[in-house]
Amino acid sequence: MKSKSLKVLVKGLIVAGAAFALAACDDSVNSPVSAETSAADQQVQEGQDQGDTGLDGQVQDGQGQGQAGNNDLQGGAGTGSSDSQNAGFAESSSGEAAGQELGSSDSQNAGIVESSSSEAVEEGIFLANDTDEDQNYMEVEYRENTGWDGGGILAYPKRLSDTKKHAVVVWGPGGGTEPGAYGGMIRRLASHGFVVIALKESPGNGTQATKALDWMEEQNSNPQSPLFGKLDMTKVGCSGHSMGGLESEWMVANDDRVITSILNNSGYMIDFYFPLTPMTSVPTSKTIAIVYGEGGMERPNAEGDYNNPNVKVPACLLKMTGGQGTECQQGECGYGHGSGAWSGIAATIAWMRWHLGGEDWRKDDFVGTTGKYIDGPIIGQLGHWKGQCKNF
Repeated sequence: MKSKSLKVLVKGLIVAGAAFALAACDDSVNSPVSAETSAADQQVQEGQDQGDTGLDGQVQDGQGQGQAGNNDLQGGAGTGSSDSQNAGFAESSSGEAAGQELGSSDSQNAGIVESSSSEAVEEGIFLANDTDEDQNYMEVEYRENTGWDGGGILAYPKRLSDTKKHAVVVWGPGGGTEPGAYGGMIRRLASHGFVVIALKESPGNGTQATKALDWMEEQNSNPQSPLFGKLDMTKVGCSGHSMGGLESEWMVANDDRVITSILNNSGYMIDFYFPLTPMTSVPTSKTIAIVYGEGGMERPNAEGDYNNPNVKVPACLLKMTGGQGTECQQGECGYGHGSGAWSGIAATIAWMRWHLGGEDWRKDDFVGTTGKYIDGPIIGQLGHWKGQCKNF
């Protein structure tokens, strides 16, 4: 029975495949969400995510047209990092790209404001002065094919602060999906002042995110990097879609550098023999949230993970309701498996500004009986948020 249960646990949450080709948003200063979300972005219909894969984690015919079903969300490794827990997750086969240092050419450093040693570093994290999470603000440097393995995306404000440090956000893509498909999320985060490293892939056990953070620490200490001395590595958050959400959950549970995570359309399946998901071991000094769709196939995992009585960390569960998608779960149809990472971008921005940026006034948007992400409208989209929190 235990062996059978392990096989169930290690079946990956592989979603939203390569057929998702989202156009990059406009990163001009003060660009509103209507400009940031291109026509291609608007074509992402909640509940109609293309490119889902089946229970065996293999892309169906490479076409990305099939609907995934039958609980293919069953999350993999629980807490810890043993081989048995990580079995079935695809490790990256690429070696560490030693030649990928950001500061290796003049062209790469174009537009970077050099740090002035004469200016004292102020306390607190640098954020855009404008606070609307539904808009883009600062111009963004957006670099593809970079990172520790040469396959990720690095995004940050073109004008890095000389007087404050920047918080770091790790973004994990869904299984079988290129990180560039999440350009809207990545650019929005960077436009608000965060330095974002998006992974090439998300095995769901934290291995790739750990290496990405190690690489970010190297950049922060490398005089040849535009990020030299710019990062506060004590203010790190993780986020991601589907399998990327599992990567994020594992990181906040097990990596001391990560203080918060917000999962998009994700969550670990609870098994009778292994009832302890990573969320149950997150230290109470940290925070975690899940954004999910009313009809998304991730819904049983998201709700089961959050409602696990062993969860003691301050946590929120944010459901997107009132969508027009065709995905259905538990008698509700509408917002589907792609909802959080596209239509629900604002929730991730607000969460990171609260927990990394220190904007404590945002707590009222999440915690309580009424607030923006408790019962407010989904700005620019159909429907409303239905949120709940515990342990705050």
